[in-house]
Amino acid sequence: MTMKIFFELVEIRTKLASLFPFIIGLLFSAVAFGQVHGENMMLFFLAMLVFDMATTAINNLMDFKKAKNDDYQENTNIIGTAKLSEKKVSYLIYSMIAFSSLIGLYLTLQTSLLLLLMGGACFLIGIFYTFGPVPLSRMPLGEIFSGVTMGFGIFFITIYLNIYDLGILNFAIAEGQVIFQMQLKALMMIIWASIPMIFTIANIMLANNLCDLEQDISNHRYTLPYYIGKENGVTLFQMLMYSCYLFIGLGVVFGVYHWAMLLVLGTFPKIHDNVRTFSRKQEKATTFSIAIKNLVLFNGAQIVGLMLSLVLS
Repeated sequence: MTMKIFFELVEIRTKLASLFPFIIGLLFSAVAFGQVHGENMMLFFLAMLVFDMATTAINNLMDFKKAKNDDYQENTNIIGTAKLSEKKVSYLIYSMIAFSSLIGLYLTLQTSLLLLLMGGACFLIGIFYTFGPVPLSRMPLGEIFSGVTMGFGIFFITIYLNIYDLGILNFAIAEGQVIFQMQLKALMMIIWASIPMIFTIANIMLANNLCDLEQDISNHRYTLPYYIGKENGVTLFQMLMYSCYLFIGLGVVFGVYHWAMLLVLGTFPKIHDNVRTFSRKQEKATTFSIAIKNLVLFNGAQIVGLMLSLVLS
């Protein structure tokens, strides 16, 4: 397997969806809590990236195995077009999951069992998102699980790895008792700040499912647009994107963000044009990339805003 084929198998171009919650979580830790652990960040980034690649490879393998459409198997799915061995792809997936798990266990030893619980939940969702008799991605739940797992899960774990020793989040088992403590204000800030990422990541899955609706139905894959209809799916796409600006604006008012985050609002005209273009036509080859462009533009502006907040605060 060449590196080019490997990158196609793991769809390396889609990893922005996990990269942004990590970077924004790192910067939010510095701005809101004043602390970053460099070693933890490097290790978690590596584990996160490799596991994300593993789940994408699982997705391609399961799509190939479950496909009812021969043309999809032979001419669309990378395993068929590159004539990859299913067994070798499976071994590659096992290796990537094992690698990420070892790093996760090491970080758990450095922090607390809370990381094991959070990371374990994300691992299970990531694996069963595309694996099993009824994968989550083949149900009207893909947008929820992808958005929450990546937009909140990665963001929350990133922050926890930076602030685990500040007493803001505590989890322990002692003398037969489970002890969990958390500062409510800090938790609410983290949840609020994660919502724009949840929505922009969910919109990538939603846009993909809208574009692939007919092909998915032919492969017995019934996603959210199948149940709510294409028109309602497009309306949901619009609502999720525009709601992100509401959370940024109110976040500044409520003290979740520094006022410098208001510069994110400057992306509205371009993103509004993008949303209108996608609303008119949902096609994989021409308009699906709009969801990715929106994620990059909006969350890229968040990164700039947080960096500016760090300088000014």
